Amino acid sequence: MSVQHPIVTVTGSSGAGTSFVKRAVEKIFERENLNVAIVEGDSYHKYSRTEMKAKVAASKENGGAALTHFSEYANEFDQLQALFKEYKEKATGKQRYYIHSDEEADEHNARLGTNFTSGEFTPWEPIPEGTDVLFYEGLHGMVKRMDHGPAEGMHNVAQYVDLGIGVAPSINIEWMQKIYRDTSERPYSVQQVRDTILERMPDYIETIVPQFHRTHINFHRVPLIDTSDPFSTMSEDAPMGPAPEDSLIICHVRHQDVDMEAVKAKIPGAFLQRPDTLVCGGEHMVEVMDLMMTPIIQALITKKRTAMAE
Repeated sequence: MSVQHPIVTVTGSSGAGTSFVKRAVEKIFERENLNVAIVEGDSYHKYSRTEMKAKVAASKENGGAALTHFSEYANEFDQLQALFKEYKEKATGKQRYYIHSDEEADEHNARLGTNFTSGEFTPWEPIPEGTDVLFYEGLHGMVKRMDHGPAEGMHNVAQYVDLGIGVAPSINIEWMQKIYRDTSERPYSVQQVRDTILERMPDYIETIVPQFHRTHINFHRVPLIDTSDPFSTMSEDAPMGPAPEDSLIICHVRHQDVDMEAVKAKIPGAFLQRPDTLVCGGEHMVEVMDLMMTPIIQALITKKRTAMAE
């Protein structure tokens, strides 16, 4: 695998907190003065918002399982794999954007001279030239799935990833965070989000969960307060979940560039439950992410620059 064009991914389900980790990684990129190609996982969904609603309704009418965004049937795994493969080889590839809101629509329309609305995709366009690293955040950054369509085969996105980061909080926290996000930032009611969570569970188990065995680091948030009924907050002002100080972060590391003892020594109250598993207070989440991810990213860039100089 090429060391000249590294790929970093942050993977987790909706509401897991991948956007939070994305911001932490982007701060590392900025501090290291790296030019980054940022790829949004939602851009590789197969259907627009309107199309997806119709497909979901049709799947229910046919008596089968509801189609969900977790499923290979609702995503362009072939396009995502092609991007990762081409980037590894030539630091090129194509991407598009899924427009989540009217504000994003205004931004892309101003950039492209178009008239797209929320829930649509922008056209495919080449990623910027001369980038140091490709960074993906979304549902399927470490996916490896059989394609059950007409051209049956294996989609193995994970094979191209140099640093895979998994975000998998306690399932109840994940649900609380999703309810909060989708009702406060997106046009959904609490009941609609609850129904989506239930419909997605089979695809969550089949498609999302296996990715966490392929990541290099998993961040798992565990509550220290009672979250036994996340749906008890069935109101429009549903809380986001436990405050950082009311949770623990379980950090499972499978990467040789992370010195676990050194990280533990720098985090107040942290301890090693196992040689590859560090536990710390939730208020130290950003700090521990920085300490673990920075040496890996620095090593990737060093290898890249050494290879380019040879």
